[in-house]
Amino acid sequence: MKSIQFMTRSTLTCFLLTILLLIPGVSQAERIKDLASIQGVRSNQLIGYGLVVGLDGSGDQTTQTPFTVQSIISMLGQLGINLPPGTNLQLRNVAAVMVTATLPAFARPGQLIDVTVSSMGNSKSLRGGTLLMTPLKGVDNQIYAMAQGNVLVGGAGAAAAGSSVQVNHLNAGRISGGATVEREVPSALGQTGYINLELNTTNFTNVKRIVNAINNSYPGAAKAIDGRSIQVSTPTENNQRVMFISQIENLDITPAKDAAKVIVNSRTGSVAMNQAVTLESSAIAHGNLSIIINNEPIISQPGPFAERGETVVAQRAQVEIRSDEGNLILLPSGADLGEVVKALTAIGATTQDLLSILQALKAAGSLRAELEII
Repeated sequence: MKSIQFMTRSTLTCFLLTILLLIPGVSQAERIKDLASIQGVRSNQLIGYGLVVGLDGSGDQTTQTPFTVQSIISMLGQLGINLPPGTNLQLRNVAAVMVTATLPAFARPGQLIDVTVSSMGNSKSLRGGTLLMTPLKGVDNQIYAMAQGNVLVGGAGAAAAGSSVQVNHLNAGRISGGATVEREVPSALGQTGYINLELNTTNFTNVKRIVNAINNSYPGAAKAIDGRSIQVSTPTENNQRVMFISQIENLDITPAKDAAKVIVNSRTGSVAMNQAVTLESSAIAHGNLSIIINNEPIISQPGPFAERGETVVAQRAQVEIRSDEGNLILLPSGADLGEVVKALTAIGATTQDLLSILQALKAAGSLRAELEII
């Protein structure tokens, strides 16, 4: 601290500038892999029906879930145990479950994947149970994995002396690495001499920028198909093709701004916007609320002796909100929709009021954004 106190002003300035130069700058560039995916490189959903055994009296009540009994009888028959006809099984340690998993792209036989086990009967808990060998099928009804193992279910925590509260859901659990891949999904990646990049959202500007970025590094390799797809020529040899795709997906581009959008949750009243939303002149009366939006011109002129420059006229919105109770809120010039929503909430506007006002603003052409209600 003493050494800094005795620094001269010029030395301290140089020291601060050095620190600022060492701080990395904020870049808005994003990798192509964050904006697009490769057609054909995708995961697949698997599903199966199985039995969980070894439960501590918390299994299905077999009188109300006959499919559990049928499954047990069928399984025992496959193991060479034939029960006499009409046998009434009263089992409390078995539960019928659905087993789901996601088969990742390029999965090979022998690879382990996680599975989720969910009760489909009236079992109280799957804690401590063991999933018996269950085939997992794809949409083509072919078996792609086999699942088996101990089910891990969350527990419950005490809330106070003499009482407890359930923290986790006890009728569903997971088995980490509980399924073994038995069959791979064929992939034709790049075997045709090209791949297709698919943007996460349709945006013609982003397609153009991605094509330019790829062609700057590999001239003539990319061409746009539509507002979401890009065709990229690839090497034919597998190793070179993988290296090429890796270099392509790590190229940086500056994505275009998405269209202005306002999302309103009709159940919670939450309002979200992806960017500043402009408001045009309008007047709305809703219940005991009235909203007046005026656009006032802002004129900017160059200096009297400026050699270059021109007069610029911009529009800035001024918002006035009144209620019958005498509440008056006058927002400053340039107020955006976020400030309008905040002001309406401050004077007691309900969720339905917000929905009606935003819909009216959109219908009147004052709200320059896409309005989506979820």
